[in-house]
Amino acid sequence: MKIGILSRNPRLYSTRRLVEAAMDRGHKVHVLDVLRCYMNIGSRQPTIHYKGRKLEGFDAVIPRIGASVTAYGTAVLRQFEMMGVYPLNESLAISRARDKLRAMQILARSGIRLPVTGFAHQPDDISDLIDMVGGAPLVIKLLQGTQGIGVMLAETRQTAENMIESFLGLKANVLVQQYIREANGADIRCFVVGNRIAAAMQRQAREGDFRSNLHRGGKGTAVRITPDERVMAVRAAATIGLKVAGVDILRSDQGPMVLEVNSSPGLGGIERATGKDIAGQIIQFVEKNARDGRKRNRGGG
Repeated sequence: MKIGILSRNPRLYSTRRLVEAAMDRGHKVHVLDVLRCYMNIGSRQPTIHYKGRKLEGFDAVIPRIGASVTAYGTAVLRQFEMMGVYPLNESLAISRARDKLRAMQILARSGIRLPVTGFAHQPDDISDLIDMVGGAPLVIKLLQGTQGIGVMLAETRQTAENMIESFLGLKANVLVQQYIREANGADIRCFVVGNRIAAAMQRQAREGDFRSNLHRGGKGTAVRITPDERVMAVRAAATIGLKVAGVDILRSDQGPMVLEVNSSPGLGGIERATGKDIAGQIIQFVEKNARDGRKRNRGGG
C-alpha cells in the first residue's frame, strides 16, 4: 500500500513510529506537510499537489493535524476523501472533536456521562453559570486550548467570576466545568483503535498542578481499566465518528466521566508507559479497512 501521513514535522515521535510501523509491514510511506498541499477542487477530477507535483496512487492517509492548522488540514483531508483515498479519521470527525463545545454536546446527547459543563456569552450570566456547575472550585477551559494550555482552576467564587469576566471581555469563548475533586489530579487516557482499546494509561498531574497532561509535566503509568470504562471510551470515540482517538476519562464518585476526545493522540507517552506497539496496531487497522473499502468500491465482499 501507499500511505500518506499528514504531519508538519517528520521528526515527531508519533510520526516516526507510524512511518517505522508502516515500512516494517512493507508499505510505501510519504510524510506530507499539510500546509504545503494545495488543491484543485474540481467535480470531475479533484487533485492535490505537493511542492510542484500531483499526488497520485495513495491507498490511505493518516492525519496528524495540529490544532493550529485544523481548518486547512481538514480541507486537505476532505480533498483526499473526494479522491477516494481511505482516511484513518475522517475530516468531519476531526472537526467535531476539535470544537470542544460541539463535541461535548454530541456526547451529552448520546447519554455519555460528562462533568457538568456550562457555556455563556454575557457577563450578567456569570453568577448563575457558576451555580450551574456546582460552585467553586471549578475548571475554566478556553475552547481553543490544547495539551492543557488554557485550562485553569478557580479555587474561589470571586476568582472564578473575575477570570470568566476577563475572558468574556476579551471575546474569548470559555467552558466552565465542574471540578472533580476525588480524581486527585489524575485521569485515564484510553487509546481507541477501531472498536477496541489498544492501551490505557493513568496520567497523574505533577505536584501543585491539577492538569494531568504529559506536556504539562504529568506522569503516565499503565493501568487496568474497568469494563464500564472500556465501553465508555469506545462509545465516545464512535459517537464523535473517530476510528482512532485518545479518550480521557475521570474516575468520579458518580462513576467514570469522559473529559475529552482527542482526534490526534500522541503515541510517545502511552507506548512508553504500556510497552504496547500502538503504531503497529494503527497500521494493521489501516490495512484491513482500506482494503475492505476498495472491495466495496469494486462491488465485492
